Amino acid sequence: MTGEGSIREHDSGDEQDWDATVDFLIVGSGGGGMSAGITAADLGLDTLIIEKGKKFGGSTAISGGGIWIPNAPTLTRRDGGDDPNAIRRYLRTLTKGTVPAARIDAYVDAGPKLMQLLDRSPHMKLYWVKGYSDYHPEEDGGSALGRTIECKPFDTRKLKEDEQFQRPNSMKGPLGLWVTSKDYHDLAMVKRTWAGRRASMVAAWRVASNMVLRRHMSTGGRALVARLRMVLKDAGVPLWLRTSMTELVTDADGVVVGVVADRAGETVRIRAGRGVLLATGGFDHNQQMRDQYLPELGRANVSAGARENTGDGIRAGQGLGAAVDLMDDAWWMPSVFHPMGAVIPLVSERCIPPSVIVNAQGERFTNESSPYVNFVHDQLEGGHVPAWFVMDTKAKNRYPFAQVLPNMPFPQGFYESGVVHKADTLPELAAAIGVPAGALVATIERFNGFARGGKDEDFGRGDSAYDRYYGDPTMANPNMDEIVKGPFYAIRCEAGDLGTKGGLVCDENSRVLRGDGSAIEGLYATGNTTASVMGNEYAGAGATIGPSMVFGYLAARYAAEHELSLSESAPVAST
Repeated sequence: MTGEGSIREHDSGDEQDWDATVDFLIVGSGGGGMSAGITAADLGLDTLIIEKGKKFGGSTAISGGGIWIPNAPTLTRRDGGDDPNAIRRYLRTLTKGTVPAARIDAYVDAGPKLMQLLDRSPHMKLYWVKGYSDYHPEEDGGSALGRTIECKPFDTRKLKEDEQFQRPNSMKGPLGLWVTSKDYHDLAMVKRTWAGRRASMVAAWRVASNMVLRRHMSTGGRALVARLRMVLKDAGVPLWLRTSMTELVTDADGVVVGVVADRAGETVRIRAGRGVLLATGGFDHNQQMRDQYLPELGRANVSAGARENTGDGIRAGQGLGAAVDLMDDAWWMPSVFHPMGAVIPLVSERCIPPSVIVNAQGERFTNESSPYVNFVHDQLEGGHVPAWFVMDTKAKNRYPFAQVLPNMPFPQGFYESGVVHKADTLPELAAAIGVPAGALVATIERFNGFARGGKDEDFGRGDSAYDRYYGDPTMANPNMDEIVKGPFYAIRCEAGDLGTKGGLVCDENSRVLRGDGSAIEGLYATGNTTASVMGNEYAGAGATIGPSMVFGYLAARYAAEHELSLSESAPVAST
């Protein structure tokens, strides 16, 4: 197992036997858990991270790896930074009063401090994804240039024995090709722009050089967790894999003092003298919880979150009386089911100019290029599940779609599974997907008229800098072009997600709160285990990972500064 490290022996003065004793125990090894571990170690706490899976990194590792933390050093060195009050206004506008101001203030103020801490490590090398707009740049405090940062590519051979325990993701291409989000932005336009052609030459060089240097390059979320793991290794923080929390342990007064866990089939009791942080992800893959909490059309498990995310931390907190919020929401993502079972998120694809997305009536229902959470909110509220992505051959030949390159055919399995349909005419396509032919033809004709004029008069597609980021810059409106060249394609679009958004209610120090607002002493939470500081919205790329990291940092800092008020005479009890 990775990073065994040294754990203190049981103190015979305790009321019961413990198999291990630490100051601060972290359950979950995603970006939030790792950031908390780094912070706790920096503050002198003896720290342990336990991870349910066989690989470390959680959903962070399989994500794009963007981090939305305004005024991080990577940003301030480039553009001087933002007015914190502008960021607060932006977040308060998006969350519409549903998130306590103290939580927003803590996030805005503590984010740069966390990143300054990480910036001290030679392993943490990041860059600004300049131009990747905030998701609502038109709102007060929003930025069209964006505030997303991302890790530079990392050679995972440096992890040494821990490399085998790193969770893979889909950002690695054939023959060792590695692609950052900036690279993908350019490569998506390989048929259209000089920047795309240059990116393709860089990609070819990377493949050729890898054959000589035999590097194991990673990007995105995989690079982020690899770099965080290197910092943890330097700090001497152990990480136990295949270790599932089964119970929280409290004293007679309800103070959380440790956990019971299953470690590779053996029961272990771990004492945590300064408390426990739950960083266990959401309930993405717990069908019972999806059925209980999510809207009916969002209950099908079309989630790209880590398979281990089954609501363990949320349910454990609820068992101690913790309040929950936002349980009916998720980090929604329109998605395609790969015939082999994988979930393929549709991000750049929805910006393809000669395309529309229609409902069962053959009509558009929202701005196709809008931020993905907003798109699926509209999809769910209107009952448009599934929806159909319709494009022509011109689009198919120009742009990548669902991991299929331009000019390349969809694999036969896509057709056999009913995910993709192809027809020579729009009426024939309508018949194949079961929508009214007249309505689909009228929808396309209306859209084509807007495309010729460069203005979407129905939904404002292309008006926002966010829409245009993945659009085609050679077009008058980067998100609109006529759909005219057959054969035509229709691809089934599901209401997918990147993880659930609801969870335990926490204060500005990441302490878990009961329904009456009191804190459960010794219990902290971060990431998708909590009710998001973003409310029902999404500020920008990395607004899942960024808050998870920041509130992990805040939990560790609070735990380092506050001793637990333990019962002296009552026995320790499992809950």
